[in-house]
Amino acid sequence: MYNSVRTFSFLFGYLPFSLKDLRQVQKQRHLLSTEDYDVLVHRQPKKWADGILKRTKSTFEIDGLDFIPDGPVLFVSNHEGNFDIPSLIAHIPKPFAFMSKVEVKKLPIIRDWMEAMNCVFIDRTNRRSAMQSITDMVETLKNGHSMIIFPEGTRSKGKPVQEFKSGFSRIAKEANVTIVPIAITGTSKIMEMNNNKIKPAHVKIRVLEPISVDRIQTLPSKELIEHVQMKIANAVEQLQQEKTRC
Repeated sequence: MYNSVRTFSFLFGYLPFSLKDLRQVQKQRHLLSTEDYDVLVHRQPKKWADGILKRTKSTFEIDGLDFIPDGPVLFVSNHEGNFDIPSLIAHIPKPFAFMSKVEVKKLPIIRDWMEAMNCVFIDRTNRRSAMQSITDMVETLKNGHSMIIFPEGTRSKGKPVQEFKSGFSRIAKEANVTIVPIAITGTSKIMEMNNNKIKPAHVKIRVLEPISVDRIQTLPSKELIEHVQMKIANAVEQLQQEKTRC
């Protein structure tokens, strides 16, 4: 219970203190290069994510960071739990935006930071909104910003990787960017597997070998989806079987 109180208190309590930095980011948006802007906007979300994770008392094991190329990429990851996003923001050095349900737009400051990060909002009850979100992600990537997508569409909560939806294939092909697969395990043990109480866990993140633009454009969408899903599912299974490094 103590970890839960500390974590959620920081989750919301930190945000008002970030307002000054948010205003600075908003002023700099059109004055900096895309890369410099992304680095600037990433600083506060990373501090926020680091602070949240520190209060869960969880530990982290990351490898494969050398696989991340320069330029905009589409990160594709399995989705185990609610702590996937802060875990990846804290430990993936390349800044990225992500897709979020439209209800988050009702939350002040969080909404403003996400808009500054170029996040895309989706109304899952509206098919037109879902199609527009794909278009928005393509445009964000074309504008030089990296993004992450969780093709399972829902959290697996520690169960095997679920079937990937097809949207990421279209996004990568239309944006003409590299796909960087990511496997993540252990985040559901922080909250979902504890009746939503926060407990320490050991999280493993593995960045996998990228899939080049040429291969993405050559492979039929169905084969690309199956290839990426299998690549990530195999890595997740391997991570779960490996001994934790001290």
